[in-house]
Amino acid sequence: MSVLICGSLAFDTISNFAGRFAQQILPEHVHILNVSFLVPTMRREFGGCAGNIAYSLHLLGGTPLVMGAVGSDSEPYLARLRGWGLETSQILVRDDTYTAQAMIITDADNNQITAFHPGAMQTAHDLRVPTGRPDITLGIIAPDGREAMRSHAEQMAAAGIPFVFDPGQNLPLFDGTELAAFVAQASWVAVNDYEGKMLCERMGTSLEALSRRPNLRGVIVTLAGQGCELWQQGQRQHVPGVAAAAVLDPTGCGDAFRGALLHGLSLGWDLPRCVALGNQVGALKIAQHGCQNHQIPAALIAAA
Repeated sequence: MSVLICGSLAFDTISNFAGRFAQQILPEHVHILNVSFLVPTMRREFGGCAGNIAYSLHLLGGTPLVMGAVGSDSEPYLARLRGWGLETSQILVRDDTYTAQAMIITDADNNQITAFHPGAMQTAHDLRVPTGRPDITLGIIAPDGREAMRSHAEQMAAAGIPFVFDPGQNLPLFDGTELAAFVAQASWVAVNDYEGKMLCERMGTSLEALSRRPNLRGVIVTLAGQGCELWQQGQRQHVPGVAAAAVLDPTGCGDAFRGALLHGLSLGWDLPRCVALGNQVGALKIAQHGCQNHQIPAALIAAA
């Protein structure tokens, strides 16, 4: 069975700053902010939320169906997806623009500053959720073009496809009414702790109340190395984190978690088991540079 992943496909340019942003940015002078960070290392990686999620889901043995827009420079990415054996029929190729680009600087405390050029992603709303595909049994609305997120959520709901609403860094683009519409259509909500606070603030609710909504099967709040909170029908459960072998690059850890979450959901697992696998895969990801370079041991897959 296929998992429809609606979200961005991007190239990531990742660099590391050996110092701390907090020592370079003076809060009392942000109105005249002018800073420069020396970044002696730089890598170009495959990224974007949809691509990252699909990578971990594929490693776990799932069948991702990626839906997103790319530009004239996209052939290496498309070849990569096809090399995994994935279908690319739901990827729109625009020859008049670039694939989305993320430029990420990570400091010594794993804080990040990101500049993002959306490129072709801004036209992702031209894609429509496929109908008449009984193989698509699950989906996710991940960060993408604003209109694409809205329209694809509506189309997934209309098609009867249960999906995870994962607003990520795009959450600030939506007001409380718009976020409530997403939540009303979703079956699960997945956010980090900061996003969870913003979501509740904008909707005028709490995580406990949110999880009691009859359409929601769970609200997942990731807590980085501390694991995550799982809310179901007003009840909170803490799922402990997993110690990473090394902490090298936090970029894409949330996407790796979501790939594992979708794998478990597609197999009909209960939510705590899905989340526990997500914590394990997130720990594997943070020990590797880049969003699509970690491997998942066969023993972990078998034991999950």
